[in-house]
Amino acid sequence: MTVGERFVGQRVARHEDPRFLTGRGRYVDDIPMPGALHVAFVRSDIARGRIVALDTADAAQMPGVVAVYAAGDLEPLLHNYFSSDEIHLQGDRPFRLFAGEDVRCVGEPIAMVVADSRYRAEDAVDAVVVEIEAEEPVVDFTGALAEGAPIVHAGAESNLWHAIPPEMPTPELDAIIDAAPVVLTETFRQHRYATVPMETRGILASWEPYGQQLTVWISTQGPHNVRAFLARALAIDESQIRVIMPDVGGAFGLKMNPSEEEIATVLASRRLGRPVKWIQDRRENLMADEHAREDMATVTMVADEDGTLLAAKVRFTEGAGAFPAAHASASVFSAMLFPGPYRIPEYAASGQTVHTNTQGRGSYRGPWMIETVVREQMIDCMAARLGLDPLELRRKNAIRDDEMPYTMPTGMTYDQMTAAATLEQAAQTIGYAELREQQQLWREEGRLIGIGIGLFAEPTAMSFGWMSTDAATLRVNASGRIDVLMSTASHGQSIETTMAQLVADEMGVDISQVRIIQGDTDATPVGAGTGGSRSSVIPGSAARLAAREVRHRIASIVAHALEASVDDIDIVDGFAHVRGTPTRGMTIAEVATKVHTEPNSLPPDVPLGLEAQARYAPENFVTWSNACHMCMVEIDGDTGAVEILRYVVSEDCGVMINPNVVEGQIAGGVVQGIGGVLHEHLAYDDAGNPLVSTFVDYLLPTATDVPDIEYAHIETFAPTNPGGHKGLGEGGAIGSPPCVINAIADALAPLGAQVRNQPLGPADIVALMEDAGA
Repeated sequence: MTVGERFVGQRVARHEDPRFLTGRGRYVDDIPMPGALHVAFVRSDIARGRIVALDTADAAQMPGVVAVYAAGDLEPLLHNYFSSDEIHLQGDRPFRLFAGEDVRCVGEPIAMVVADSRYRAEDAVDAVVVEIEAEEPVVDFTGALAEGAPIVHAGAESNLWHAIPPEMPTPELDAIIDAAPVVLTETFRQHRYATVPMETRGILASWEPYGQQLTVWISTQGPHNVRAFLARALAIDESQIRVIMPDVGGAFGLKMNPSEEEIATVLASRRLGRPVKWIQDRRENLMADEHAREDMATVTMVADEDGTLLAAKVRFTEGAGAFPAAHASASVFSAMLFPGPYRIPEYAASGQTVHTNTQGRGSYRGPWMIETVVREQMIDCMAARLGLDPLELRRKNAIRDDEMPYTMPTGMTYDQMTAAATLEQAAQTIGYAELREQQQLWREEGRLIGIGIGLFAEPTAMSFGWMSTDAATLRVNASGRIDVLMSTASHGQSIETTMAQLVADEMGVDISQVRIIQGDTDATPVGAGTGGSRSSVIPGSAARLAAREVRHRIASIVAHALEASVDDIDIVDGFAHVRGTPTRGMTIAEVATKVHTEPNSLPPDVPLGLEAQARYAPENFVTWSNACHMCMVEIDGDTGAVEILRYVVSEDCGVMINPNVVEGQIAGGVVQGIGGVLHEHLAYDDAGNPLVSTFVDYLLPTATDVPDIEYAHIETFAPTNPGGHKGLGEGGAIGSPPCVINAIADALAPLGAQVRNQPLGPADIVALMEDAGA
């Protein structure tokens, strides 16, 4: 029995595109529900203070208002708020549904209005009277641990949330640093920005009091995760909850777990026994959603005079805001990953995550990416110190294929790594040597042109806790068409297409015969959903294994009917036949009919039915992918505006299922990284007021800001899964920031300007040039 690859690796048109491009996508706000009530929230406009008065009486009497809830009203219905992993990890995340005696950040919910329309709910919000006695907030995370700093959470001893100790690896490190011929210490800071999905968060909850059943439609990354969360929250059995995930317009980590607003909406539905809907508006998304990327790192790196890296020490500090999301702290993982694709023999790291009176920190596409940003900036700084080209320093220290397996000083092991290969491929694609020569001529003309590099390893498909496994159920219908019910949940990853490609090849059918079903806890097997760049590796492997089992059943049935060996059965274009005799066989539809109508004719060792479920968990904790980004920028010396002239990505994501999807995922991440460095900034003033609340102030990159991205691919079979795939969903957003930052720093180097902080908008770059005296 042979299996061919007809669709895997091909640029198959996306199955999702016809409905999305014609406006037929169906999102939470499109779900019709007669009699549904609508929610709007009363939010704090003070960062820190005492609530001295809250009057909801006038709002409760307004036309169409059904209920107004504040602190203490819904909490008796709430039994648990920890995520599926937190309950095993003894989570200590601060949480509350509504502010009670005090407020701790602008945007914190104080009350909610439930009305018969969103318009009336919003009007009633304006009628709620809130009086807050403002107190001094702590806004800058770098000063939150200083003596005398205001304490964010009453009763806490300090603003420290999490810490990792400095004893991480080796006692010899300080001696190596003291004796090293080249020692360099730099501090880098990354600013705060937002996850901005096209579709904001939203939920429609309907509690049926007579049947004691809850049905939820929600914009999420995993419906089974939501069901488990809500079962704990309401202290009811999961069988009483159905969660449906319609189309999702982006998530990027924001929609892993329900937040206060979704929980409050569900509790209101249970209290009222009516459907209740909340659709977040863009102001709420920017002001009151989880934020990300607010980090600082001080790096000491030492090397020989020839550029051989000897050791590194890093201290990470990250801002948690007031109420961070589950697993928002990334410093532990940043510390473990810092050596990245380089040989750094000795290493130690420490880290702190601190509370401030700002919106809480959350996961955002590569939440640990500060390790890549500061490491790649530091590599360029070290190259300048040594008088080496940044590419040459990377070439000298990048881990090579022939060194596998390679164990980092943190204890994490690369089973394979092609960082050196992607470095060379990117350099060749962009014409690095020629650009460096041309750069000198441009500089003589007074042009500020720089070249940047971002080289990194991406830990994908991390298998731990709730995210350890995924499953797929495959069944062949009487017509011969194939349904695959998957535990994963697409929010833009083209799962309907790529998983169909995998299954079609395994089953020997045309891709048009495969339908992927996801997003309904009453139909699909339990699994974590999407997150952590895992879809091709874990749920994809489950779909592949389920298809293999059913294919073997089909081959066994046909072999039995034709008195042939099962090893001699091929399945091509939905027709199972004896190898070498393409006319002697049966269609899959005929096999399905036989299975359902002639069960006694089947081989004795073949189970009834053409259906199988497979669950997959990788043996390795991580499936490693890697990439190299290179770009060239030009800076306007008068305005500080940055134009990206070239952008190249060399990516190794293992065996590619669909190059179009691979490149689309890379492009999306690159654009987010470019936006983060050059445009986006969620700034606060000293009083803790967010300075952006609309797209007038929060600038996203447009088509005019993004260059044509050039792609190059290396395909290395991953040993962690039967298809040899690696994740890549976060790589574009991890590699692009340091690539662009290093290019800007290179362009400004002749002026003596030093780039250590983000963002790098025009005004920031002009300030850097002025500080350098240029």
